[in-house]
Amino acid sequence: MRHFLNIVSYVFHPLFVPIGGTIIYFMVTPKYSSLEIQSGNILPIFILTVIIPIIFFLILKNLGIINSIFLPTLKERKYPLYINAIILFMILYKVIPNNYVPELFYFFLGLLMAIGATLILLFLRIKTSIHLLGMGSILMFMIGLSIHFEINITLAISAFTLLTGLVATSRLYLNAHNKIELIIGFFIGVLSQLLILKYWL
Repeated sequence: MRHFLNIVSYVFHPLFVPIGGTIIYFMVTPKYSSLEIQSGNILPIFILTVIIPIIFFLILKNLGIINSIFLPTLKERKYPLYINAIILFMILYKVIPNNYVPELFYFFLGLLMAIGATLILLFLRIKTSIHLLGMGSILMFMIGLSIHFEINITLAISAFTLLTGLVATSRLYLNAHNKIELIIGFFIGVLSQLLILKYWL
């Protein structure tokens, strides 16, 4: 069981949330089917949010600043969160405007808000689950897409809700977080996307 839940934690690592949300968007929306728009967003977002953070992780690990990709301590979380915030800002400022997709713009704005809230709590010595933050963000984004484009993706939303519960279970079982930290993370993820729904729905 422990091995399986470890795999769940890796597969649904928050590192994959930005590219995951982007791919889900292009899979479910009928609005932007152009290959140029899709590749113009997916490729740079993948490089910026997956490849570059992995490189920074290896550098920080070699420097002894962090020890694990799951960032178990408050001290280890600080620099990766700063890097993530800068990368999200770069995407909002340079990547999305080149192939403008309003729904994606606000999804990433919500992610940036969520990271900002997590950093504030970090300075208050409050640890939050970034795994659940990511799952909550994508779940709320999917609900928004369903309403906005009037498409029925109830099964996908239901499946993702179950996956969110599985991720929460894995984090609890592995003693990575307590229930409060999971709830705070999920709440931040959902609320950050909910607050900006009115700008693109």
